[in-house]
Parts: sequence; C-alpha cells; structure tokens
Amino acid sequence: MPRTTAGLVASLLAAFWLAGCGTIDRPEGGIIRLDSQTWRPTEDPRIRAGDTARVEALATEIGDRLWRASEPPIILALSGGGANGAYGAGVLTGWTESGTRPAFQVVTGVSTGALAAPFAFLGPEWDDELRGAYAEGRTRDLLGWRSFAALVTPGLFDSGALKDLVEAYVTPELLRQIAIEHARGRRLLIVTTNLDAQESVIWDMGVLASQGGDQAVELFREVLLASASIPGVFPPVMISGVDDQGRLVEEMHVDGGVNTPFLGIPESLLTVTTPTRAPEGTALYVLINGQIGRTQVITRGTLPAILARAYDTMSKANLRTSLAVNLAFAERNGLGLYVAAIPDGVEASSLDFDPESMAALFERGRAAAAAGAAWTKLEGPVPEPVAGPEAAPPVTPEG
Repeated sequence: MPRTTAGLVASLLAAFWLAGCGTIDRPEGGIIRLDSQTWRPTEDPRIRAGDTARVEALATEIGDRLWRASEPPIILALSGGGANGAYGAGVLTGWTESGTRPAFQVVTGVSTGALAAPFAFLGPEWDDELRGAYAEGRTRDLLGWRSFAALVTPGLFDSGALKDLVEAYVTPELLRQIAIEHARGRRLLIVTTNLDAQESVIWDMGVLASQGGDQAVELFREVLLASASIPGVFPPVMISGVDDQGRLVEEMHVDGGVNTPFLGIPESLLTVTTPTRAPEGTALYVLINGQIGRTQVITRGTLPAILARAYDTMSKANLRTSLAVNLAFAERNGLGLYVAAIPDGVEASSLDFDPESMAALFERGRAAAAAGAAWTKLEGPVPEPVAGPEAAPPVTPEG
C-alpha cells in the first residue's frame, strides 16, 4: 500500500477528533434568500437521479444513439482516480499518436476523469492541454497541507491549487468550443454527488456551455471542482439549485465517484435487451484511472493501514461490479466494451501528485496507447486486464 494513502488516512483520523469544532455554515433548510441578481441557467444542465422524467429522457437519447444512429456510436467513459488521471491523459495522447483514436459521440467523466473529459471531448487538438494539466508539474502544490489547527475545516487539504488548475483551463473559449460540438449532437456529461440528497447528479455540460457568459463559466468550473473533491480530502463545493417548489437552495456537492466509479451506460438502460442489436462497430471505452486487479500484500497492523487497504479493496470491488453490469448490457445488445487501466504491479497512488511520478504515469499510458497496447476487449467475466495490440478494434481516426 502506498505510504501516501496510509499517511492521508492517519491525517484524516486526526482531523475527525477536531471535526466538531469547524463546519460549513448552511442556511436553514438549505434555502437561500432569493436575490434578484442571482443567476439561474435558462435550461437546467443537471439531471438528478430522482428526476425520473429527465433520467428517462437521457436514457432515451443514449438509446437512440445506440440503436438508431446512421454511424456506429462510440462512448468514452473516464473514471475517477486522483493523481492516476495522469495515466488516462497519457492514454488519450498516445491514442492520437497511434492514428486510431475515434471521434466520440458521448464523453463522460467522474472525479479526475471530469477534469480530463472536456479535452477528450474536444479531440486531439486539445492534447497539449491534457499534457499540461497532468504531466508538466502543475499538480505540485495540489495537496497543500493545512496547519494542524486548520484540520477543523471540512477538508484536510486546501482546494486553492485545484481551483487555480481548473480556472486556468476552463476558459470562455473552451466553453465556446464545447457549445459548438453540443449543437452538432455530441454530449459531454460530468457526474457529481449531491450529499444532501444522497444521489448522483449528471451535468450536461454542453447545455451549460451553450448558455455562455461569465456565470456559465463559473458554474462549469464549480461542477468540475465538485466532481474532483474527494470528501474529507478537499472541501465540498456548494452549488445553488432550484428545488421542487421553485426555491433557490444550496446543495453540497462532492466527488462523483462516491456513488459511481464511471458513467458508462445509464442505469435505467442496463437491464434492457432490445430486439435489434447495435450497429456493427458500436463501442463503449472505459478508461480506468487506476488498477482493477486484486493485489496480494501483507497489510500493516495499524489503523491507517487497515482503513486504507479496506478502502482500496472496496473501491476495486465496486469498479469490477460496474464493469460487469456494463459488460452484460454490451454483450446482450451488440456493443464492444474496451477497457484501459494501469497495469497491476505498477506503483500508483491516487494521492501521489508528485510531478515526476505523474509524468512517469503519463508516459506509461502514452507509450502503451501509441503502441496499440492500452486497450483490452472484455468478454465474459471481468478479468484481470492484460492488454495487447490485438485488443484495439478497427476505428475511424478523428479529424
């Protein structure tokens, strides 16, 4: 188990002792006094798990793409994984170099995958931004330790550096380009977790980008920051929303990975079997910013080590379960499911934001994808992934 993770758990335990001393002030009932200057999107970009009509509309749209598209649709799902997102960024860049990277009709992102998703959505022309965000030292101060007295705050680490990183890359031009692609029918979806409602929220970022203006840029940044805010590690992000009675409320949003490791096929579609199989070449690519397989180690007999190991075990089990249900859907309905993940045995920690470590992970992912060795086609039970050049299906290069 990486020392970074065990050290974090130890620090979190210390913080719990002080947790009662510091909180985020919340308005009574979460209701915000309505200000005439408060900005509201003309079209709400969020799709709440409890909003049956919006969820079904999303499922219908994805279903139409899978079974009624004139060309085989391709979906890219980017998982969480913290610093391990450098591997995924490298895979995308190397995929471009290989000349086989397809154009994606739908791109989804969770946690660190949310940070990379806009660049993946916009295509190879934005690979330099991916490299800059993950492999050129910008993460050096991401885990800015607070003083011990500051542990009474809602996050062990200050989110200032993460905010700066998001603000540097989420610009009006980025939103303008996303809006253009949205108008062409492509979709960029980001997941956060609303802790107040205990539900996942899917954000249609193309809808948000299409509204333009400074407020749209600010909300876009807040959503990415929230999706990457691991509870207890970074403070939650408070986002304004409208409740069922039309009142402006304050919602507490955190890492989208709390509820789901990645967003592939919408949950309401997972049990569907259609009489018509998806067009030949239809594919779901799941880019795992982490490892899938079980690893055998001797767990140290300390509380931080035990908790860290238990968390890692739980996360991998949840990931394999999500892959299994998406694979079952894919096999019933004629999709190819392809997975890329950090090879087992490679030293990797979601909290190791050391620039040299991240640059090495980026290069490993880039080299594997450039050689055609990053992707494994899943068939039958979810295996411990062993990628090979033959795994990559024939695709039409983007652009």
